[in-house]
Amino acid sequence: MLAVGLTGGIGSGKSTVGDLLVQRGAILIDADRIAREVVVPGGPAYEPLVARFGPGILAPDGTIDRAALAAVAFADADALAALNAITHPAISAVMAQRRAAAQEGEGVVVLDVPLLKPEHRGALALEVVVVVDCPVEIAVERLVGQRGFSRPDAQARIAAQATREERRQGADFVIDNSTDRAHLEVEVDRVWAALEARSDAPS
Repeated sequence: MLAVGLTGGIGSGKSTVGDLLVQRGAILIDADRIAREVVVPGGPAYEPLVARFGPGILAPDGTIDRAALAAVAFADADALAALNAITHPAISAVMAQRRAAAQEGEGVVVLDVPLLKPEHRGALALEVVVVVDCPVEIAVERLVGQRGFSRPDAQARIAAQATREERRQGADFVIDNSTDRAHLEVEVDRVWAALEARSDAPS
């Protein structure tokens, strides 16, 4: 089983690439989906988040209101650091469990990690890192036009993440998603062919 880390900034189209890789035969372990799991009532990050950010982040049904949490967590660097310190270890632990469970199979397992750092490569035993890349201004337009973000919020989210250059430095493959869907499909096909070749190669 070839373990591939997939990353990219918000608005880059990383989730779309993950779906396209699944269509081509990959197994996907998605950190964003796991992030939703760990904050449900009873989840490992739920109580610590409420203790740190207060009951204002809760919806009437007692679940965490993700928009309310984001509003306070992205307000300043200390709040964001606190959010990451609570959620990242919980997410990483679940990803590692699912990564280990997939190890016995064959093919390609893709771990979709928005904030992929060099230490994740070792912790998650990643053999390849794929970065989905697009210019910042295009990512902003996607967040505003497709996901309903305000322009200042979109810019703040992007500014809080790693730079394009930092991501690309750690990449084995870069998928360019700066134009249209047809171009993206070609880019994904190019990388998928390389991943399949690696997964089939004798270890």
